[in-house]
Order: sequence, then structure tokens, then C-alpha cells
Amino acid sequence: MAYYTYEQPINIEETPKTSVYNEKGEIIYTFQRYYSNGLKKRLDKLMDYRYFLWYNVYDTKDELVFMCKKVSRKGKVYFEAFDYIDQKKYMVAYDKWKELVPDLLITDGHLQIKLDKEMEDWCKFIYNESEIARWKATLDNVFQMKLEVKDHSPVKNAALFIAISQCALYIGS
Repeated sequence: MAYYTYEQPINIEETPKTSVYNEKGEIIYTFQRYYSNGLKKRLDKLMDYRYFLWYNVYDTKDELVFMCKKVSRKGKVYFEAFDYIDQKKYMVAYDKWKELVPDLLITDGHLQIKLDKEMEDWCKFIYNESEIARWKATLDNVFQMKLEVKDHSPVKNAALFIAISQCALYIGS
């Protein structure tokens, strides 16, 4: 199993470049919230920093490896994600959206991963009824995030779990 940790500020309007550490304490990824222009960033402030939601994840050479962004069309909210390593596009959509805390379904057209959201415990990524990863945020002076990815996960790029967790769990919609 692979373990990753990182910290995020309590205030979601802050968008620092963030380092992700592996179990040895080495920086394995960095990520940052992205705005394509200053106007979107200013408009996002008016919408509680939850409308123009886009995260980019970079490797140690500062090359983009994964992207996840929120899309709002015709009253429906979902996320589009792209894995630059495997050249795969993912859709992340709410399942059972009428429930208080709906699940998310992550798919590339073949693979389907369910994300069970928990407000105060581990959020679990489930594939074929088996947990393949889990993410948790605890609050101290900052949010301290933990991500665990199991060896049997069909997705080897941990940046997928980081980007989707940042969009759907840390910021939310």
C-alpha cells in the first residue's frame, strides 16, 4: 500500500502550490488550484470559491500529470478529469444525487470506481466491491490530508485520487 500526506489551508480562497509526500517523506507530487484567467478568479470569489473549480497535479519535474475540473451544464454538476500519463479521460458524476451525501461515480468508459463520501471518516474509492484507495481530512490549524492507495488498485497514478479528492471532497460542490 502507498501512503501520501499533504496539508491545505482552512480558508478555501487560498490557492498555494501544495506538496504531496510519500511514506518516506519525499515530495512525489505538487498540485495547485488553477484559474485560466483573473476574471474567473474574481467571479469565483463572488460564488464562494466553488464555481470555477480546477486542480492540476504535477510530478517532481513540474510536468502536468493529472487535471480535474468542475463542469456545470444545464443544471447538472459533474467533474471532468484527464490523466496525462495514460492519456485517459474520466467523468466524475454524482450517483443518487437526491441523497444528503450522494456518492460519486468515476469512469473512463470501461473502469467504474465508486467514491463513498464520508463527512468525518475515510472516504473510500471502491472498485468491484473492493476498496482500492481512501482519503481523509482532519482539522488542526490546517487540513491534514491522508491518502492510501492499495497495491491492487487498477489505477496506479495516485494523482487521480489527489485531484478528484481536492475537487469533490476538499472543496465540494
